[in-house]
Amino acid sequence: MTRAPDLNLVPFVSVDHMMKLVLTIGTERFLTELAGYIEEDFKRWESFDKTARVAAHSLDGVIELMPTSDGTLYGFKYVNGHPKNIKDGRQTVTAFGVLADVATGYPVLMTEMTILTALRTAAMSAVAAKYLAPKGSETMAIIGNGAQSEFQAMAFKAILGIKKLRLYDIDPVATEKCARNLAGAGFEIVKCTSAQDAVEGAQIITTVTADKQYATILTDNMVGTGVHINAVGGDCPGKTELHKDILTRSDIFVEYPPQTRIEGEIQQLPADYPVIELWEVMLGHTQGRRDPQQITLFDSVGFAIEDFSALRYVRDRLKATGLYVDLDLLADPDEPRDLFGMLLRHQAAMV
Repeated sequence: MTRAPDLNLVPFVSVDHMMKLVLTIGTERFLTELAGYIEEDFKRWESFDKTARVAAHSLDGVIELMPTSDGTLYGFKYVNGHPKNIKDGRQTVTAFGVLADVATGYPVLMTEMTILTALRTAAMSAVAAKYLAPKGSETMAIIGNGAQSEFQAMAFKAILGIKKLRLYDIDPVATEKCARNLAGAGFEIVKCTSAQDAVEGAQIITTVTADKQYATILTDNMVGTGVHINAVGGDCPGKTELHKDILTRSDIFVEYPPQTRIEGEIQQLPADYPVIELWEVMLGHTQGRRDPQQITLFDSVGFAIEDFSALRYVRDRLKATGLYVDLDLLADPDEPRDLFGMLLRHQAAMV
């Protein structure tokens, strides 16, 4: 039997390596290429194992595991959501992920996914908007200017050509931060004093707030005909951003209905309320935007296939950059049945 060398070693992408990878590739190119991987995987949706994420909820937040497989590769992401963390100087969302070979069960990649999740969420939003937003959209409102906001702006610029941003957050410091970070990115930026002000003249409205509660970030009177709503912030039971009346006026598009009905805006609606799966739009099985007056709503909660796409993309970019380290992760003795002997030999080497 011929063994591949160094089976114990798994490529590991640290936070430092991920930042260098993004900057080496270029943020807009990274988002555009990642969006291509997501779209490719959504177009083979039926080949994936699919399950709603496994969630452990507490009064403080949620910890989730998001697995999927296409039969060749298996991927999962560990991710949390703890809005109160911001008060302690911690991230609201942190994550890491693993990609593995189905044939052997051996991991082939382990990576940070806090930064990568922000990138894939933004890329997914822009992919959906490509099919749902009004043609020629130039202006986007971003309500909620926290950690995700700049990524959303950059993805919509790279993939849809958004030029103008209207920013609002209940914390003016967050809006100042977002505007400062995007100052050199080629946007025309307006800092708004209310959500109502922010949506004026916007063809796309992105809501991406962090409070873990039922909230009304957008009321029905704020949403005119013809807009696309990118609802990102509502992503767990008991956490929404839109008034129910907006939902009943909109055509609603989702990733995976069994998960979205629990976690998304549509948790406010009956369990059999009609929604459209985004993969069916991508494959041309059903229409996305039909006419200029239609209100489209992407009820985004994040699904495991998007993380799978992100893991695939990162793995494909690693060899050319060398931005990883080999992690001694797996016990892999020369004789597969002699794991205890491996321990004894190591003990002898320590003497």
